[in-house]
Amino acid sequence: MQKLSAPQNLTALAYESIKKNILDGTLGPDVRLTEESLSQQLGISKSPIREALNGLQNEGLIRIEPRRGAYLRRFSIKEVEDLYNLREALEVYAVSVAKITPQLIEELKASVEHTKKYLRLHDKIHHIDEDTRFHSAIAKATDNQELCRVLGNIQNQLWLLRCHTFDLSSNSAPKTHAAVLHALEQGNREKAQIAMREHISYVRKRLLDFLRTSE
Repeated sequence: MQKLSAPQNLTALAYESIKKNILDGTLGPDVRLTEESLSQQLGISKSPIREALNGLQNEGLIRIEPRRGAYLRRFSIKEVEDLYNLREALEVYAVSVAKITPQLIEELKASVEHTKKYLRLHDKIHHIDEDTRFHSAIAKATDNQELCRVLGNIQNQLWLLRCHTFDLSSNSAPKTHAAVLHALEQGNREKAQIAMREHISYVRKRLLDFLRTSE
């Protein structure tokens, strides 16, 4: 990690720095995160580190064990199923109410093309980023900030499982995203809902099957 320069809000910067290293895979599931080690790496005091870790725990990305430190969260099969079920409900709702504009359609078209490119390059991080961007664009088009917040939180938690979903179902992303896009472009919300439900259901099934056989 790079040391942080002296800013106004050290807690926010510590939070963003630690979160970035979690989401890009720099910090693995077995890495022990302590206030002392993070304080040394970031070059700031322990207090903002403590607050940042509490925030990450509230977001569901880490678990803090008293006197031991923090670790990346490990999900049970039930938790994964619950997260994907909630995600499906939110995203199917999002396509049913999103404001369909030329700008949204162009953004989604560009995202589909970027997804194809990153898939060809086997670029996991950018592929996952683009997948998240596609779904976030639809959520933002609902103009429902609470929906965006909850869905963003779910996406952050699911990021910890995305290496598995990339290997298991990434090939389907361009086609399924395109199906959602084309339905929205036609103004066919029912078709868009079906395409979104099938997309998330497929990813959920592949991941849950993998986790169950890995137990």
